[in-house]
Amino acid sequence: METLYGIVRAILPFECFRDEFMILGLLAVLLLTPLLALLGTMAVNRRMAFFSDALGHSALAGAGLGMLLGIQSQLIAMILFGVIWAILISRINRSGGASADTVISVFSSGGIALGLLVLAREKGFSKLMAGDILGVLPEDLPFLALALPVGVGIWALLYNPLLLTAVNPALAQSRGVKTKGAEYAFAVLLAVVVMLAIQWVGVLLINALLILPAAAARNISRTAAQHALLSVVIGLVCGVAGLAISYYLAYAVPGISAGAAIVLCAVVCYGITLPLRRTVR
Repeated sequence: METLYGIVRAILPFECFRDEFMILGLLAVLLLTPLLALLGTMAVNRRMAFFSDALGHSALAGAGLGMLLGIQSQLIAMILFGVIWAILISRINRSGGASADTVISVFSSGGIALGLLVLAREKGFSKLMAGDILGVLPEDLPFLALALPVGVGIWALLYNPLLLTAVNPALAQSRGVKTKGAEYAFAVLLAVVVMLAIQWVGVLLINALLILPAAAARNISRTAAQHALLSVVIGLVCGVAGLAISYYLAYAVPGISAGAAIVLCAVVCYGITLPLRRTVR
């Protein structure tokens, strides 16, 4: 790890990236934000912003039920519950029994209410809500390094079928696209990535970090490839900038959240790109 720290310090000779915890946070940002940004492009294209928000809220219920059932790993409990939650939402949405926003609202409210009920007295509750990107440990990096290529690979496999389904479901079915399987697979992938990232980003910010870079990129993109590329670039820039800003602001505002600073940078990027939407298109 010392060699890695030395490389980062040589490439970025700034005060904010001198300490080991800041370097670990930076590496986590570089591994997390591209994957979240790419998944966000599909969530934005398929109007699934509230869907990912419901998954984030379900983390609380997953952690709480895992505790009640005696599951030792909070992460495993959250992933299992998140996957089940995602499949249930997708299944009910496909049945057409109620409007999608109503179904998602019910699941979102139910997830956070159940989590609050069980976790309110637990010490880890506030950390799960707010997250801590600077709490990344050296042993977390291999998992993040593995999650990035695996997640991007699955996203690439699902991208064309999901995009065609979003644009023209009838055409997708006529071409033999297995729309149901693709939708379930993406829902499961989104659930797993959200649950993996939520311990560092937090329930309150995970949806913003997932959606905002993709939404900003969509404002200035002409093609799907541009949308994906710009989303990753915006996510990375906001991640690194937010991390640095939180470091320097910590002198004036002790305890400032790095995740909140990253999201605010993404909000600024969205605000800057919004007036450009009409001129680009």
